Amino acid sequence: MTFVVPFDGSELAEAALVRAVEYDAALEEGIAAVVVVPERKGYAREKGWIDEDEPYDVDAVVERLRDRVRTLAPSAAFECERIREFPPEERLAGHIERLIRNHDPSVVFLGSDNVGRVVTPLTSVGVHVAADESYDVFVVRQPTPPTLEALDPHPDFYRDTGST
Repeated sequence: MTFVVPFDGSELAEAALVRAVEYDAALEEGIAAVVVVPERKGYAREKGWIDEDEPYDVDAVVERLRDRVRTLAPSAAFECERIREFPPEERLAGHIERLIRNHDPSVVFLGSDNVGRVVTPLTSVGVHVAADESYDVFVVRQPTPPTLEALDPHPDFYRDTGST
């Protein structure tokens, strides 16, 4: 079994990856970061991977995401799927869920400020990923250190984000 983290490089995805690292240090489950990268500029701009006028180099974006995962979770597996289209959130979530299930997760660490609200935006991939009942979901809503005494905060992440 593994802790799996859908990763897009956002602040909350980074916080979810770090939280998985902290739990892994205590429970020794192993970590996998899964990434889906649509090969369309619109999605890349929406995620902040490229600026408005910047050309989209998909390989460079994948490498930046891989490097960030290596920095925050050096022992984590990294699995990336490139897709041609910029699908609706539900189909994008389907790609992510498939990658998640490939790792037989014990827990999915999901960085999202939308999951679990009474009124949920229809455009949240996290809503769809969290709906899968084959694994537990740990929702990370704040990029702050863990509050459990048994967990040691990541040595570098909280200094980087200013959340100490």
